[in-house]
Amino acid sequence: MNQYQHGKHTVGYQPCSMADLNRAVAVLNDGGVVAFPTETYYGLAVDPLNPLALNNLFTLKQRDIAKPILTLVDDRESLSSLVHEIPIVYLQLMERFWPGPLTLIFQAKINLPTLLTAGTSTIGVRQSSHPFARQLLRAFGRPITATSANISGHDAAVDAHGVKAQFGKQIDLVFDGGKAPGILGSTIVGLDGSQLKLIREGVISYDEIMNCAA
Repeated sequence: MNQYQHGKHTVGYQPCSMADLNRAVAVLNDGGVVAFPTETYYGLAVDPLNPLALNNLFTLKQRDIAKPILTLVDDRESLSSLVHEIPIVYLQLMERFWPGPLTLIFQAKINLPTLLTAGTSTIGVRQSSHPFARQLLRAFGRPITATSANISGHDAAVDAHGVKAQFGKQIDLVFDGGKAPGILGSTIVGLDGSQLKLIREGVISYDEIMNCAA
């Protein structure tokens, strides 16, 4: 059942109707923020190519602008709007762990908003395995941000109640997809030259990463 609050909305999920997805797409196209469940925590989605939306996201999270924002893609083809190229060493990892909680750090395309990359010339991307995240990506037709749903320094929300407890009615649309696992975040892997480099160990252990790449 869908539930609505004055001014902002909480939308029940399971299953997600096309009307709900269209509402989310409209919010994203207008530069708004959508909270949604992922395979790790709840995330906050905005259009990563919209600088005003990104600024709104940083303000909402009280996030340091020196920290880049992670993104989600629906498929490998969608990577072309964000990354310069796919390193060969990533291909096995993508085949084994995508969709899933593995974020890979790529060289970013030069035209991406500075807030998205924090001036690092790199961008973190993963393909989510959560059914709603995948529905939202397909409906929107391009990547979305996937930063955790929390005010900086606070625990990431694992359900819609936790999102509302931290942000109140500041988020334009909150999807209630039940409780996310919320144990660990995605594992983040980058490159040091041509060698894999663990940036953050999360759901997927570094041993699993290295065994796959061997």
